[in-house]
Amino acid sequence: MGFASFFKNFAKEEKEKKDTESASATTWVKCPGCNALMYYKEVAAQHNVCPKCNYHLKISLAERIAMLCDDNSLVEYDKDLCPVDPIAFVDKKSYERRIEEGEEKCGRPSSVLAGECLIDGVGAQIVLFDFSFMGGSMGSVEGEKIVRAIKRAIVNRQGLVIVSASGGARMQESTFSLMQMAKTSAALAKLSDAKLPFVSILTDPTLGGVSASFAFLGDIIIAEPGATVGFAGARVIKQTIGTDLPEGFQKAEFLLEHGLIDMVVSRKDLKARVGFLLRFLNDYEQNSPVLHF
Repeated sequence: MGFASFFKNFAKEEKEKKDTESASATTWVKCPGCNALMYYKEVAAQHNVCPKCNYHLKISLAERIAMLCDDNSLVEYDKDLCPVDPIAFVDKKSYERRIEEGEEKCGRPSSVLAGECLIDGVGAQIVLFDFSFMGGSMGSVEGEKIVRAIKRAIVNRQGLVIVSASGGARMQESTFSLMQMAKTSAALAKLSDAKLPFVSILTDPTLGGVSASFAFLGDIIIAEPGATVGFAGARVIKQTIGTDLPEGFQKAEFLLEHGLIDMVVSRKDLKARVGFLLRFLNDYEQNSPVLHF
């Protein structure tokens, strides 16, 4: 066998090996919680929840919409709102380039999708964060989309649902992103004055300026099992206060036990629970059912 034939066969074998590994990776899912190896269809049928230990794997924005919204009911608003680069920020890349890469990856120029939908038959305004776009960070566009969703909820007399998955305020916009904390909180005060419900859903992770503003202002605050929720990272907190921290202190179950959130709800029950809450809280004076958790 000549060198040309040898390298040709070697390249073919390597390609077949990579194809096999790729097929195996997409066919089998390893649970980060219990290390069980599961067939991908089995996991997908359970909304990407491990059937053995109930570990909630991360899901895409499209999967979350399909799980939470009634079929073909979502109407997106403000999808053409685009961020600007107010301070000409550059780190390893320019802010403009990061936005372009995010849009190429996610199909939108921001980490938020806002719209109107039906949730278990109940009309609502909904805002969903996409962590795959710059870590779900909140900038001026994200804040504006949330405020506009709140205004639509008031005009249409609907409840508001925000699904958070974010690392916090976007550093590339500096004070402009921090201002969104106050802006969204002030808008939610108007929603409260209008006696309309706000259901806040915390997914893994919900951190920084998002958790320090609207995410914890819900009339009902729901978290997914095992979700990491907090302001700063555990290492930063430990360095700041100079003491050891309780195990799992930023997990949803710990927050529920200490009264910081209202409930932890598995994905399979989330749609029905949110629909019931919206129906109950927005129709309280009209022979609403008794509220059971």
